[in-house]
Amino acid sequence: MSMKRKLILPIDRGSPLPIYYQLKEALKQQIESGALKPHDRMPSERELEEAYHISRMTARRALAELEAEGYIYRVQGKGSFVAEPKVRQGLLWLTSFTEDMRGRGMRAGAKVLRAEVVKDERVARRLGLDPAEEFVMLQRLRLADGKPMALETSYLRRHFCPGLEKYDFTDRSLYRTLQEEYGLRLGRAEQTVEAKVADEFEAELLGVKPGTPMLSMERITYLDDGQTPIEFVRSVYRGDRYKLYVELKRR
Repeated sequence: MSMKRKLILPIDRGSPLPIYYQLKEALKQQIESGALKPHDRMPSERELEEAYHISRMTARRALAELEAEGYIYRVQGKGSFVAEPKVRQGLLWLTSFTEDMRGRGMRAGAKVLRAEVVKDERVARRLGLDPAEEFVMLQRLRLADGKPMALETSYLRRHFCPGLEKYDFTDRSLYRTLQEEYGLRLGRAEQTVEAKVADEFEAELLGVKPGTPMLSMERITYLDDGQTPIEFVRSVYRGDRYKLYVELKRR
């Protein structure tokens, strides 16, 4: 990267905002505007130090926060590079991961980790069901263009979809299978989203470090009568590859 060509960034030393924060936001704006493109090399700590007459610690903190927010990634011995843009998911429509990715021109895939019949009292309670009810539990590592995006664990009520565990969901849409093979039409869902950090199991599967910021989602999906729960799903999405979007209107 040419520092003179790429980085003409304003730093106001009289501002109450910390220098590292100004630098981080300026670099972020360069990335979001497209001036810095995916996989472009970022300036090193030394280059930032010399260009802006700042301390090495200030430069390091700006780059570290950009990495934590998913804007850049580091390659050992080579430096930092601009990350791929985050996948944006709207919150107004009930769609499957496969439908989401295909709608963005990305190839959806999965690695099936578990597919079996289980009983789970905690899930049954969340759905307001008898604790003895059986579920088809489907746990998948969700991929977008071959890259790990999320860890998803779905619990489907077995008596609505017996034998569902026998299907290969490596590249098959779960929701389309429910509709086409079982005649189940989905109507609505209730979803919550929380911030969390990756534990060791999640980090290993998703290719990140333990403690990396993640998005944790839980969803209860209902049939088209709007009252009958059919699915409970827990998902953990990479915070550096995913962001949520909702349009708000004033009443």
